[in-house]
Amino acid sequence: MNRIGPVFSRPESPAAKCLHLVRFHTIITRSELVEASGLSQPTVTRAVASLLEAELLQERTDLTRSRGRGRPTIPLVLGDSDRMLAGIAIGTTSTHIALFDTRGRALREGDFPTPVAELTTEDFIQHIMAGINRLVSGIELRLSSVGVTTSGFVNDHGLVYAPNLGWRGMDIAARLQFQFGVPVTVTSAVPAILAAETQAAPLDDTSRALVLFADDSLGAALADTSGVRQVPLPNLDGRRPDATLVNSAIAQQQATADPRTVLDRRARQLGALAALLIHQHQPETVVIAGSAFYGDPPAPKLFAAAARTTAAALGTSVDDVDLRMIPNHREIVRAIARAVALDPLLRAPLSLAA
Repeated sequence: MNRIGPVFSRPESPAAKCLHLVRFHTIITRSELVEASGLSQPTVTRAVASLLEAELLQERTDLTRSRGRGRPTIPLVLGDSDRMLAGIAIGTTSTHIALFDTRGRALREGDFPTPVAELTTEDFIQHIMAGINRLVSGIELRLSSVGVTTSGFVNDHGLVYAPNLGWRGMDIAARLQFQFGVPVTVTSAVPAILAAETQAAPLDDTSRALVLFADDSLGAALADTSGVRQVPLPNLDGRRPDATLVNSAIAQQQATADPRTVLDRRARQLGALAALLIHQHQPETVVIAGSAFYGDPPAPKLFAAAARTTAAALGTSVDDVDLRMIPNHREIVRAIARAVALDPLLRAPLSLAA
């Protein structure tokens, strides 16, 4: 049985580990897979055979190496499967849809207007179906899975709670699965931001990374050796930051106060929030993303200063933390659509192929 595991978990099954290593090294032999994975040779042999049968790997017989007596060594590369994967990044006013082959190459992508809060569920589904149908037209590959990211929070049952979308317990996965007839994964967009990076990390990577996203919604996620997961946000001055620092709350505050003062205060509060998260989770890297940062040029500097001050008060230093910012919305949506589309392939390649 090929273990599936939670969304954005690290490769665990032999097949997933072998596929990950081939993707990471581009071309590799079975003996090199044994050494790199720590798995036994019979285990690697069985995993590779299954991946070859599923057309997720292929042998490069033209690069066969002969080393004296014994069987020649045939290198392995990613295969040309007849399947494709879809990634859907749902935003407040538009949805990004992208199609990928099993090598991870983008086939087609597009942005489609979807003011979700103004649409009925049925109308929203029809917008998504129309977008998918437009993109798949003329592509002679079978759709194998659909991955969806959304703002807000997704619970263990796949129900979405996203105030900016008007969703409170929305089972979007079941509705899309009924339409597509293939497995559908739904997750928050925030973990997907980190997953876009961890999917390309070595198997033995033990580093911890944190992402803080601030836009129409607010959230944080942590990546460690087990994978990527959303983490709770600590309160600031007894108030929930996801109710006071999102764009809609900021717009309301700007209606009755100096707009620049409101934005500066948000930047500092986000810095304090990041310091609390750093103190709690001890990451080596912190990624900040969302319009609260790239849409407000003074914000990153104010954010960093407040994070440093708050961390010092907590007895924590942020000087050794690698702080990075994703510079624009386009880069975010493309990264998360790719991450959620490839996730089932990387977690459970044989289940997907079946």
